[in-house]
Amino acid sequence: MRTTPTILHLDMDAFFASAEQASKPSLRGKAVVVGGLGPRGVVSTCSYEARVFGVHSAMPMAQARRLAPNAAYLVPRFGLYRQISEQVMGLLRELSPLVEPLSLDEAFVDLEAGETAWDERSALLAGRKLRDDIRAVTGLTGSVGLAACKMLAKIASEQAKPDGLVLIEPGTERALLAPMSVRTLPGVGPATGDHLRRGGITTVGEIAEAGEDELVRLLGKAHGLALYAMALARDERPVVAERDTKSVSVEDTYDVDIHDRVRVRMEVQRLADRCVQRLRGAHLSGRTIVLKVRRYDFSTLTRSETLRGPTDDPGVVREAAARLLEAVDTTGGVRLLGVGVTGLADYTQEDLFAQAQAQAQAAVAEGAEAVGPEPVEEVVEEPEPAAERQWRAGHDVRHVEFGHGWVQGSGLGRVTVRFETPDSLPGRVKTFRVDDPGLERAEPLPLVARVPPAVGEG
Repeated sequence: MRTTPTILHLDMDAFFASAEQASKPSLRGKAVVVGGLGPRGVVSTCSYEARVFGVHSAMPMAQARRLAPNAAYLVPRFGLYRQISEQVMGLLRELSPLVEPLSLDEAFVDLEAGETAWDERSALLAGRKLRDDIRAVTGLTGSVGLAACKMLAKIASEQAKPDGLVLIEPGTERALLAPMSVRTLPGVGPATGDHLRRGGITTVGEIAEAGEDELVRLLGKAHGLALYAMALARDERPVVAERDTKSVSVEDTYDVDIHDRVRVRMEVQRLADRCVQRLRGAHLSGRTIVLKVRRYDFSTLTRSETLRGPTDDPGVVREAAARLLEAVDTTGGVRLLGVGVTGLADYTQEDLFAQAQAQAQAAVAEGAEAVGPEPVEEVVEEPEPAAERQWRAGHDVRHVEFGHGWVQGSGLGRVTVRFETPDSLPGRVKTFRVDDPGLERAEPLPLVARVPPAVGEG
């Protein structure tokens, strides 16, 4: 393990909720909860103002509403979050070629590999500059941890929240870790934590005192040795620049179980199209199509079909997903559906769609019922009320007269919109019919206005 604090961990502060507050002036300083708004929805992220009431990530949305009834409840805008994440990851890659993203809002950086830092002073300068750059480019804040290894850098960034920077000086690690809960260490979840507690171990210091042999006895060789090393502040894991994408998938959980077999087929077709959009967006193709079905009794089934070569053709993916669905009994109702593609590659075998069409035609010729996709136009027509499908709380809209705004809520044939932009004052609220011809969906606006270059600048 290195002796200088040149491993950086960045964690954006309440990322989804902060992005919503930055784009909606009327929500700044107020409780904001982002997640699924249906009866089965869960909290994805909540603002620090909402956490005061006890709301936290992964909490059932119904419970969050009881704790914070006056908070703003919004549906995620993943397109916006990905755009901001790309900006942040770009700033990290300016620091070092070794950037290991963990999620949209979190990453490790090896500053030494980028020759950005080589001691405590240079690491602090790099961390401070990064926080300033993130604020300037995105308008958001991130917390930074600096240490000699990944485990400690992540602990430092957690201590820095919100909007701070913490550096763990080499030589102080064990004293810092000793009083912390065993759950602080990577790989210690509720089950392992309970097992250690039953053995009389509740803190990291007690893990170190227990010794290697006792940890192996309690947890097995691999886990015991790894945990003991981390309790001694030893973490040799390198920052890995690229993590290969294993799969691309999409899934939806439904507020009410779907019993209609035709509706289930239509949902699978729609999910297949969305999956292909993500696949193409990542410039990938894949050869194994996966269908996921969670039934009314919470039993989850997965079925897969491997093609002769990789594809990113929506027709091929739709047909494969439809074939897989035919082998699944959905009589009792469906809670969740998902379509994914694995076996990824960066090229496509062009004749797969022709092969799929030939297979379908052959099936018809033999008197079998073709399981090919319904027309795309029919797939899009979901049997849901227009208000629920189109006007989702928090999403962007534009009105021909009032300009850009966002949906505060909808129902009973009406949609309520607040008209404001990231750089405006809190805006006024208007209510329209859901079919108002002057109202349409819109793309999110940048959180930070882009300043055009001065005359004469390149």
